[in-house]
Formats: sequence, C-alpha cells, structure tokens
Amino acid sequence: MAWSIADVARMSGVTSRTLRHYDEIGLLPPAWIGSNGHRHYEEGDLLRLQQILLMRELDLGLREIRAVLDSQVDRVAVLREHHQRLLAERDRLGTLARTVGRTIAELEEAEESDGMTKINRPENLFDGFEPWAEENAKVRERWPKAWEQSRQAVDAMTAEDTERWQREVTAQMIRIAEFMVAGTPVDAPAVQAEIDDHYRGVCRFWTPNAVAYKGLGQTYVEEPQMRANYDKVADGLAEYLRDAMVAYADARLT
Repeated sequence: MAWSIADVARMSGVTSRTLRHYDEIGLLPPAWIGSNGHRHYEEGDLLRLQQILLMRELDLGLREIRAVLDSQVDRVAVLREHHQRLLAERDRLGTLARTVGRTIAELEEAEESDGMTKINRPENLFDGFEPWAEENAKVRERWPKAWEQSRQAVDAMTAEDTERWQREVTAQMIRIAEFMVAGTPVDAPAVQAEIDDHYRGVCRFWTPNAVAYKGLGQTYVEEPQMRANYDKVADGLAEYLRDAMVAYADARLT
C-alpha cells in the first residue's frame, strides 16, 4: 500500500514542502514517483519518517538524523552528545524560569494605574531565551534549508556569545520602544537604522529576503508567545517592530 505526499502530510502533520525538502537532501526519498511527478510513500517510509520526527523532537540536526538512520555513526555516541544537550537545556530552562519569575515580580511591583505606555527595563529581560528560538520554529516550517543554517549558527554560539546577544537584543528593543512611545514614524531614519541592525542580527542565523523578513515581522504579532516577549518591553512594540520591518524590507530588500 502506498500513500501520496498529501496523505503523509495529513497523517504526520509535516508539510508537503518539508517532505519535498527531505527528499531533496536524501533523508526521506519516496518509494516511487508517478508519471505525473507526484511522490508516493510506503509503510517503510512512514516508519522512517516516524524516526525522523522522534529525533527532531530530541533536537538532532538533519545531518545527524540521516547519519543515524543510515548507520554511518555510532548511535551511542550520538545519544551521548544529545544527553549533553539535554543537560544544557535543563540549565537553560532553569534560568528561563528565574527570568519569568523576576519579570512577574517587577511587573506586579511597577504596575501603573493610569494606562500610559510603559517601557520596562529588567536588566536581563531575555535571559534564558534561545537566540531567535521562536523565529527559528517558523523558519523551520516555512524555509527548512534556512532553518538548518540558523540551527548550525546557534549551535556554534558559546555561553558568552548568548549572554552578549541577550544584552544586545534587550538594549535594541528598549531603543525601538522609546521611538514608538515618542511617536516616531517607523520609516524615520533613526528607526530604520535600528531595524538595519535588527536585520543584520537575524542574518547571523539566516538570511531572509524581503518577503521572508516581512513574514518574520508578522510572526511577532501573530504568535502569542513572541508578541508577549516584545510587549513586555512596551505595549504595542510587536506591531511597531513589524511595521518598521515592512518599511525596511520595501526600501532595502526589494
């Protein structure tokens, strides 16, 4: 029995775009391709996809997954490396929990009753967040190749790099929020200079074109967790940042 790529996408929740990418890199080729160019998968392929999804949940990269499935590396060595990642993730989550607790306490203490926009300045607002973690999740879905590139860049970062990134992002978001509160248009030169720095920061992990950069900005508004992260700095910052990114993309990336 065989299933079409649409059937597999429906059953697994993996998009057809991602399945085609897996085929292109040799990770999950279809059992056969029809005369109309449609891919078809058999039971063994579905089992291989299940293993791929499992290892993706364990945060293994596509190259690692292919190596494991093709038995080209020591599976114990791969698991040992993953164990170290899990330990690091445990420590990161502990830091993130402390960050959230500190932010809650600060927001409760500094809550204002006049309804005016307030710029929050916790010292380590983004402490414990992975660089572009939420953005990368969207990149992974929409642009798999770009996501793999960004994941490799994140893996190459040291603890010092991550801490420096956190400080830079916090400072930048506060500067952009100050422009927003002052009523500065998003296409103003000073705002666009900050967005240029933002774009260059994104390019450390992946390089979006105009459409992708606009789409990234839209995720800041549409994804609840991402919007909350930015609006912690100042209410409405996610939308202001998105609009500024659109203006930048139209002027600089088209």
